Amino acid sequence: MINGILAVWKPKGMTSHDVVFKLRKMLRMKKIGHTGTLDPEVDGVLVVCLGKGTRLVELLMDSPKVYFGEITLGTSTETEDAHGEVVDQKAVLQPVSNEKIDKAMSTFEGVIEQIPPMYSAVKVNGRRLYEYAREGLEVERPIRNTVIHSFERDGEPVYNQESGTQSWKFKVDCGKGTYVRTLTVDLGKKLGYPAHMSKLTRLQTSGFSDSESYTLEEIQTLIDNEEINDKVATIETALKHIPKIELDDELYDRVKNGQVLLKADFEQDFQEPMAFYYKDKIIALYRQHPEKELYIKPYKMFV
Repeated sequence: MINGILAVWKPKGMTSHDVVFKLRKMLRMKKIGHTGTLDPEVDGVLVVCLGKGTRLVELLMDSPKVYFGEITLGTSTETEDAHGEVVDQKAVLQPVSNEKIDKAMSTFEGVIEQIPPMYSAVKVNGRRLYEYAREGLEVERPIRNTVIHSFERDGEPVYNQESGTQSWKFKVDCGKGTYVRTLTVDLGKKLGYPAHMSKLTRLQTSGFSDSESYTLEEIQTLIDNEEINDKVATIETALKHIPKIELDDELYDRVKNGQVLLKADFEQDFQEPMAFYYKDKIIALYRQHPEKELYIKPYKMFV
């Protein structure tokens, strides 16, 4: 069994589950999971955890994500992207200036509130929002906070007088749970027009970028040439951003058995989560004990 992390380039037209299903057949292993769904018509980096690496799914899902996309002013759709039915139109009679666009985009940086789109997997009263949407129903949705680290225009806008639309590329660095579709719709509202997300590509997630990802065809070639193990990132590599402690023999015995530990046993200040290593191999991740302030307890075990 392979244990580790593999960054896959998901093509348009496939679901994230399709990619995992294919990899299970290609690698002949069942224990595979991904760290964050991409919509079928969005391409980009899909980070996949293999074997013991699946224990990192929850942790890696929390990491920032970077997207490259396109917004189109003048029309909005029921799905907030280019694949839904048009629900509102307002012709852009004069191109919006770069200065106005950039100023509006900058107002979304920081902690913002979003209402999840009806075509999303968020659950309300035990049902997915897209299930209501497919029945033509609109329900009240919970407001969520998310973080936008940066939201910037990329290149010159393109104005189409014939269609009454204006489009431009953008790059966004955002936190977990951000709906980029909704971000473009809200930006359009700020500029006074209906809008939708006309294109989207994920460039980075879970600490892996597009330059580190492999297509399914490339992965098959690596498997055929028995080179796939060389391309799978180790669990240690995926945890490189987590504070670490190298254990001595005594503490190793206690940690591998999942014992609760006293924070005072360690010289360095405890940061959550903390990665414990023995001879440069990850043994466990520990977190603050929920009931005992002076203690820490296992969060994920790798032995």
